[in-house]
Amino acid sequence: MRSTFDVDVVVLDIEGTTSATGFVVDVLYPYSRSRFGALLAERGDDPQVRRAVAQVRELLGEPDAGTVRIEEALNEWLDGDVKATPLKTLQGVIWAEGFARGDLVSHFYDDVVPVLRRWHGDGIRLHVYSSGSVAAQRAWFASSPDGDLLPLVDGLYDTENAGPKQEPESYRCIAAATGTQAGRLLFLSDRPGELDAARAAGWHAVGIRRPGEPYYEQGVGDHAQAGSFDEIDIIRSGSGSDTSARTSSGTGTSTSGSTT
Repeated sequence: MRSTFDVDVVVLDIEGTTSATGFVVDVLYPYSRSRFGALLAERGDDPQVRRAVAQVRELLGEPDAGTVRIEEALNEWLDGDVKATPLKTLQGVIWAEGFARGDLVSHFYDDVVPVLRRWHGDGIRLHVYSSGSVAAQRAWFASSPDGDLLPLVDGLYDTENAGPKQEPESYRCIAAATGTQAGRLLFLSDRPGELDAARAAGWHAVGIRRPGEPYYEQGVGDHAQAGSFDEIDIIRSGSGSDTSARTSSGTGTSTSGSTT
């Protein structure tokens, strides 16, 4: 079913929306699992790793947890698909290095990249909001089979810089960071709880339903839905935001024109 929206900004989920969840689970998760131990042992003094380890200890309620216990907790969260911020941070470090070495190439559904390029060319600002860390998102878009897609993206948001994906306040945070009125933003996701939160914050929302994805059978409730990005039409009246700027500010991470 086709849907048309008059918006200035499209915010994208990744897993189940732009890309196959199966690729993340079957390729990226094992890749990170095999490298958690080495990362903790060899990079424990890295500020990002040290901060993530402290967050793991806080979540466990075990302030003296050692490296073995930290790795065990990370693997438990991985098995349970727990969207824990320190897990996503450490996965992001590992994946970014894997993409940089050429060990990994990201996945996008065939309909996604041509539509993103068209929207970008039409002046629609594109942002990403994923439970995966900003580092992982940056590596993902920079290492696609179609080349570096980061120049298409204006901002990256995760649970650390925006908040939990099923909380309306997180979407208000992103709207403020992009300088865009809520009614001028469209969120695309396969998860009903995320769509509900975006709508509660005043956004438009479309549920992406792809056969084989974990939330396909569940459906998206009363939200508009699409089986591919080709079914979504965007028009842009130019009202409600400063559309002259193509980079975001505030809590988001600007990526336009950058691959770093």
